[in-house]
Amino acid sequence: MAEVRVERTEDGFRAVNDRGAEVAVGAGDTAGVFTPVELLLAALGGCELVTVEPLTAKRGHRMARLAATVQADKVATSTLGTITITYDVELPAGDEKAGDVLEAVAKRVHDSYCTVGNALKEPMKVEQVV
Repeated sequence: MAEVRVERTEDGFRAVNDRGAEVAVGAGDTAGVFTPVELLLAALGGCELVTVEPLTAKRGHRMARLAATVQADKVATSTLGTITITYDVELPAGDEKAGDVLEAVAKRVHDSYCTVGNALKEPMKVEQVV
């Protein structure tokens, strides 16, 4: 089970996991704070990259740089349009197969293996208990 506690603080909100990591959450009008939508985008990008990295490295192709920018436009008050993930990669020097391996692995991860991406693509039940 995955679980995160979100709680109000004196100057906003914070999300804390059971390992003690925390991130500041707010409306986006304060420096050093992620909005909930930014956290969603970060979760998607993080999910893809932390899945792609070990799979490419296991095949002997560790990228010199592996990053991604995740973007979405708000198309209505509470609705995002298409989310776009743009990879920023530096292939390892002298590794002619790395690009093909990365492309194949990233596609499989995006299509099937990223839990966050799958949650966004498929209708899911979200319950609220007050």
